[in-house]
Amino acid sequence: MTKPKKIRIIDGIPICSVFKPQGIPASDLQEIVMSIDEFEALRLADYLGLEQQPAAELMNISRPTFTRLLGSARKKMAQMVVDGKKLCIEGGRIELRRHRCRFCGREWQKPSGFCPTCGEKHQPGFSGKINQ
Repeated sequence: MTKPKKIRIIDGIPICSVFKPQGIPASDLQEIVMSIDEFEALRLADYLGLEQQPAAELMNISRPTFTRLLGSARKKMAQMVVDGKKLCIEGGRIELRRHRCRFCGREWQKPSGFCPTCGEKHQPGFSGKINQ
């Protein structure tokens, strides 16, 4: 019996969840599925430029697990570009990070550098989790 996957903490659901080559009907393309936690690892490492250990801590996983997720996500991105496949981002055991303003106490989920209520600058971190 395998050990159940640990829940990964993410900042948000991707804005777009399907990517495909232009001019080819989606029904004619092979599909690759990237989990949301693989997407989050790619976002933290390659888009935000975080080192693997701090990024793994943000996701509440070990550094080796983060490395595996990142490698898998990079391979799927390469397959999409090189082979012209459709990429779908979906699934995985995740929880959305909640942010709390230290000034007004407002909580929100979407990553932002400022509180949506009082406009104060928000420091990275989280105050809790929301099951997804």
